[in-house]
Amino acid sequence: MVYQINNVYFICSFAAIGGGLFGFDISSMSGVLGTEAYKRYFHHPRSYGQGAITAAMPFGSLVGALSSSFIADRYSRRTAIQIASIIWIIGSIIQCAAVDVGMLVVGRVVAGLCVGIASSICPVYQAEIAPKEIRGRVVSLQQWAITWGILIQYFIQYGASNVDGGPTNLSQSTAAFRIPWGIQIIPAVILFFGMFFLPRSPRWLASKDRWEEAIQIMAHLHGGGDINHPKVLAEYQEIEEALRFEREEAISSYKQLVERRMLKRVLLGMSIQMWSQLCGMNVMMYYVVYIMEGANIASPLLTASVQYILNVALTLPAIIYLDRFGRRPSMLIGSFLMMTFLFVVGALQKVHGVPNRPPLTNSTNSDISWIINNNKPVSKAIVAMTYLFVCTFATTWGPTSWTYPSEIFPTKIRAKAVSLATASNWFWNCVLAFAVPPLLWHINWKMYMMFATFNGAAFIHMFLTAPETKGKTLEEMDEVFDSGLPAWKAVPKGSRLDQIQKDIEAGNLKVSAPFGGAQARESEKDIEAGSLDSPAPLNGAQARENEKTAAQTTETAA
Repeated sequence: MVYQINNVYFICSFAAIGGGLFGFDISSMSGVLGTEAYKRYFHHPRSYGQGAITAAMPFGSLVGALSSSFIADRYSRRTAIQIASIIWIIGSIIQCAAVDVGMLVVGRVVAGLCVGIASSICPVYQAEIAPKEIRGRVVSLQQWAITWGILIQYFIQYGASNVDGGPTNLSQSTAAFRIPWGIQIIPAVILFFGMFFLPRSPRWLASKDRWEEAIQIMAHLHGGGDINHPKVLAEYQEIEEALRFEREEAISSYKQLVERRMLKRVLLGMSIQMWSQLCGMNVMMYYVVYIMEGANIASPLLTASVQYILNVALTLPAIIYLDRFGRRPSMLIGSFLMMTFLFVVGALQKVHGVPNRPPLTNSTNSDISWIINNNKPVSKAIVAMTYLFVCTFATTWGPTSWTYPSEIFPTKIRAKAVSLATASNWFWNCVLAFAVPPLLWHINWKMYMMFATFNGAAFIHMFLTAPETKGKTLEEMDEVFDSGLPAWKAVPKGSRLDQIQKDIEAGNLKVSAPFGGAQARESEKDIEAGSLDSPAPLNGAQARENEKTAAQTTETAA
């Protein structure tokens, strides 16, 4: 039997490498845009041409996200992440060996399939592994891994861009982009083999009636290996009751997605991922070099690197405090501040910018049509607003946009619903990756105003529709969303899981999970009239038999 790691922080951190692959891809593209090797070899792509190359990856991610739930529900969350790793390796090899734009696009589409699967399933896996007290923190590691992937790959690219005389050398070799595109294979190899040492999701195992494995994993994760630990037994009972309720509804997972009660949550999850794109952050990541060129900064590549460092550093506070501060305030404050910073950048570009025409045009800024000319204070102000925008996203929407959708759905439809939410992310990512270069070229400063307006719309939308979810278990989300309270009114504090655990510790509720051929669970709860014995199942066929026995016992007790 393969040794398995049981530390929740390590498990979720390692699984987050799947998010890091997305980060690697972002900066592997943004870092090559300013090199002569890339421009010459791929025939100086700009506007729609560059948009198509960049959009190839999110297009593949859209397809990957939509297909991810089929893999994750059938073969497990862990296996889905490993399959994604293999796909990434194939895509990276094709990119590294690209001889023309067509081959590059194919490689990015294949790599995108991996990113779509990983970005959908990694947060689901993390949410299903983690206890409620730290769920926001460990799922936020997905976003932190993305920022680390961006930063590490950017500096690899920055170093590679200096081969053969640097990025401005007209005869620079293709090593400037092949090196970083080849190196990004390494994290996928590590992720593939490392996942063998991590446990499967206990909730996925429970959904497949593999209760013995599920309880053992829960015991190792949350009870120090003790299957009779009150917290383990409380979690077991809550999961079992939630699954039983879902099965009693006798509704298919696909039909449940569009059921009125659940459709609101599906649309909310998709909307959150949509706004995370329309806020403008990935524009800053993909095309930061163009933005710095427009601000007329001396070294766009170096100035952009500061942005990536801030993105990593400012995600850390969110990881630490998201479970205390809450998801809802994070999204509201983030939307308001990002809107403000983008309006300021747009206004500065409008007032102080000029069309980029000869004699202003040169070999380093020919990709853009609008520029700040010889006005260093304004250029510095634009860069400062850009940095503040990135810092705001990193501490608010970045982590929350992955955490919130992964925790609001029941087990039966979680993978499918999160795949739809993530597909929404990649759909808009694809649209923006394709549309931003021509937008920057044709409407220049107005683009910032457009994204600022999107942030204002996100603020209103989240205020009206997104309730707070911190401190609640995955099985309690029905109570949060079906309470009848408006989103801006908090549901009562506390968790049913905590109460079950207290009852077990006090002896008011006895739950045992014995192993062997005759698995059963016996629960005794003190009530005014006496006690109630109700056996409950640990596997499929026994479940139905024990439920009948429980009903008969209840009638006899009455």
